[in-house]
Order: sequence, then C-alpha cells, then structure tokens
Amino acid sequence: MDAAGTAFVLLASVLVWFMTPGLAFFYGGMVSKANVVNTMLSVFYITGIAILLWVFCGYELSFGGDLGGVIGRIRGVFLNGVNLGHILENGLPTGVYVLFQMMFAIITPALFVGAVVGRMHFKFLTWFIVCWSLLVYYPLVHMVWGPDGLLGRLGVLDFAGGTVIHINAGVTALVLSAFLGRRRVVRSTPYNRPWVLLGTAILWIGWYGFNAGSALGVNHAAITAALTTSVAAASALVGWMVLDVYRTGKSTLIGVCTGALCGLVGITPAAGYVTCAGAAAIGLLATLTSYCFVQFVKPRLGVDDTLDAFGCHGVSGIVGSILTGVFASKDVAPTIARGGLLYGGGLHLLVIQILGTLLTVVLVAGFVAIITVLLRRMVPMRVGRREEQIGLDIGEHGETADYTVEPVGDPSEVLDYPDEFTGQLGGFKHLPR
Repeated sequence: MDAAGTAFVLLASVLVWFMTPGLAFFYGGMVSKANVVNTMLSVFYITGIAILLWVFCGYELSFGGDLGGVIGRIRGVFLNGVNLGHILENGLPTGVYVLFQMMFAIITPALFVGAVVGRMHFKFLTWFIVCWSLLVYYPLVHMVWGPDGLLGRLGVLDFAGGTVIHINAGVTALVLSAFLGRRRVVRSTPYNRPWVLLGTAILWIGWYGFNAGSALGVNHAAITAALTTSVAAASALVGWMVLDVYRTGKSTLIGVCTGALCGLVGITPAAGYVTCAGAAAIGLLATLTSYCFVQFVKPRLGVDDTLDAFGCHGVSGIVGSILTGVFASKDVAPTIARGGLLYGGGLHLLVIQILGTLLTVVLVAGFVAIITVLLRRMVPMRVGRREEQIGLDIGEHGETADYTVEPVGDPSEVLDYPDEFTGQLGGFKHLPR
C-alpha cells in the first residue's frame, strides 16, 4: 500500500462528499422560500440512495469485468465479489477506490435536482434516481473510465468527470425540464443569497478533492489539477462579473457564484492535462458560453430549467470536454497519446473529444427520455396545481425553512377562498393610480 496516496484519496473522498451539502446550500439559497426544504432535501437524501445502490451493484456494474465495453458484470451484491484489500497498480487498496468513486455517484444525480425544483413529485424523483443510476450513470462510468470501456478505448479524455458527471447531469436536467413543463407559479426572489455564496465556497473547496483527487495519488497530475482548477474558476468568475457589468451596469453575487461554478465545471475534464494558460482560456470560454445560453438561448427554448442546471453543468461541461482536445499538452501529461490542437497534436484529439461529447449527449438524452416516459406511467411526475401554489415544503414535507414564520391556517383555505384572505388593502387594488 502507498500510505501517502491512500491518505490523499481518503481525504479527497471526504472533500467530494462535502460538495453534496454545499450543493444543497447553493440550490437552497437560490429557490423561493416555499421550496427550500424540498430542494435541500432532494439534494441531500441522494446520499443514502446512492451509497446503497453503489455497494449493492453500482461498483460492479461500473468497474467489475466487461460486457461489450458498455457495462460491467455483477459477481456478488454488496461488494461480495470485490477484494477490497487488493492493492492496485498505483498502490491504492481497492476499497479506497470504491469509496472515492462512490462520492461521484452521490453528487452527480444531485446536480440535476436544480432543474426540477418546485414541481416534481418526491416519489417520482426517488424512483427516477434509482433507474437513472442503473441505466445511465453506471454504464457511462464504465464506458469512459472502465479499462475496457467503449469511449475510453476510443481515446476520449475525461480527467475527473466532464462527460460522466457534468454533461450527463446537465442533459438529464434539460430532458426532465422538457417533460415537466413550465412552472405554474414563478417565484423569482432567492431565499438567501449568503447561502449561495456559502454553497459556492464549499463546492470550490470540494472540487479540489474532485479534480486533484482524480489523479489517485500524490503526484504531478494532482498538483496540476489543483492549480488549473483554481485558475479556471477564477477566470470564469471574473468573466461572468464583467459580462454582468457590461450588460446591466451591476455585478451580482449570484452571477459571480454562477461564473465560478461554470469555470469549475469547464476545467473538470481537462484538469490534469492542460497548462494554467489553457485553464484560464477554458474557464473564460465556459462562462461566456453558459452566460450566452442562460441569457439568450434558454428563453427561446421555452424549457424551464429552474436553476440552470443544464445552462451551467451541461453547457460548460460540453465546452470543457471539447476544449480538452484543443489545450491538452503532452508536456503536462506525458501519458496521453496525443496533445491537443494548439499543442502539436493536430485535429486528432479534438475530433475524438467532439465525437465522445456527442455520443454522451445522445445516449443520455435517449435513455433519460425512455426512463421518464415509462416511469411516469406508474408514478405521477408532477405535483398538482394546489401543491405547486402552496410550495413543496408544505405540500410534500409539511415543513418550512424559515422557523420565524409560522404557516397561517390551512394553506388549502387560502387557495380555495382567495378573496377572503386578500386583507384590507385588497379593496384598493382596482382603484386608478
């Protein structure tokens, strides 16, 4: 056992897990007051589901054997077919690698929760996560990171999860949003902007485990990934802020946080392969593309991705994955077969990255659509009009986020008899100004 490397990956695993409550604060701070509990719970309870699924069969389906380069073989449930004490070639015990990859299986489905808040049944979300993990996530992990995976053999580079995690979650978010339809009640006031900053800071901290930890040891690749992660996030943060000031004359806290997140997403597939200059370019281009999508393209699509899960994770993930074929350098990562377009490798790697990205988008979109169509025949997908108007905190969970404000009466009475709850000032609402 490589003791230093094992300790490093254990620490990285904790940091990646820490991203899940960070994401809960990030999303919880951006939604309306009526849906804070539902949003944060929908992110955090995935921890339980994902861990149980991963040890039951997820690790085996991802890394155990091979069936056609698409999926692994199950030799025993609950890791009974896995020798957890076996030392891998890099000096890590298998059990540590199982733990590290488990954390990715937790955070990935949590990312697309931001697209469906305020209108999806909790029961449907639960069953969807189970089906999606089995039919989408585990096969994609195997295809990209498995030793015999189709996309890995093709030569697709994905250092820490651009395709497996961010494009996967982003496309899933877009498809679910399209099936759900638009919100009946649009509440645009964020519940708590400081929570958004707190969540962003936690995510950024956790991303060092996410990216640097993917080097699986204390080595040059880990140092490179930590540096490029920092640079890409910084350039994206500044880039979004400049765009905000240029368009509106004001910089915003949520905008700066969103920009940093786009940079972190964009650099993920390239973190161990690029220089700091390449990282700065990837971060800037990722935030520029995501900004343009959120501000100009999304309103024309008519798809209600509530918290821009696709706009940030999907778009920036696609940009980062493709730009890996432009900025990857053999001087930084001697183990890769060829450098990118700007580093003497020609078009070869860029074409492979574009092909791998397109295949990921098509496969994820197709399977998510199939799962959604079949599952909503058995489980209601969207909450009713009354529950959506009240908010899912009360409707789904019977709890409110703000303990200083008690719900007044039965919320259904307010909806059934709105005129009686207008208040004394309601008599003036039709008077001319």
